[in-house]
Amino acid sequence: MARTRHRVWKYGDNINTDVIFPGKYTYTIDHDPAELARHALEDLDPSFAGAVEPGDVVLAGRNWGNGSSREQAATCLIAAGVHAVIASSFARIYYRNAINSGLLVITCPELVEQAENGHTIEIDIDRAQIDYAGQAFSFPPLPEQVREIVSAGGIIAYLQGRS
Repeated sequence: MARTRHRVWKYGDNINTDVIFPGKYTYTIDHDPAELARHALEDLDPSFAGAVEPGDVVLAGRNWGNGSSREQAATCLIAAGVHAVIASSFARIYYRNAINSGLLVITCPELVEQAENGHTIEIDIDRAQIDYAGQAFSFPPLPEQVREIVSAGGIIAYLQGRS
């Protein structure tokens, strides 16, 4: 993974899976990526789905993705073109669902405190660093296997590629 540049969408603490992907659609949308993308974050930010661009990133506070275990809370962001979610902390089940779905998730509370909505960041996965406004923010390096799963597009594609 190379150094990449991204526009920021910033949100607060305790954003749960029902807000990331509204629970009312859980059983009515059958994994249609375009339909999933249309409903991404609609209860939190109605402008998001219509304005997000491929490669944008979501920044969030503490406990992003708490609540029910809903894979659509990760896959709707992927379908919308989101490159990564960077948060102060993640709910454990969301973190794993995101990786399994191929969504890059990074924990970097210092960046979340500093960065502003609509600004640009640069992510360097190899150096475990994010640059913003002339400052470098380190994050815990991602294990090689996690990087491979995300690069493959999720755990299923990763496993199929190994056989």
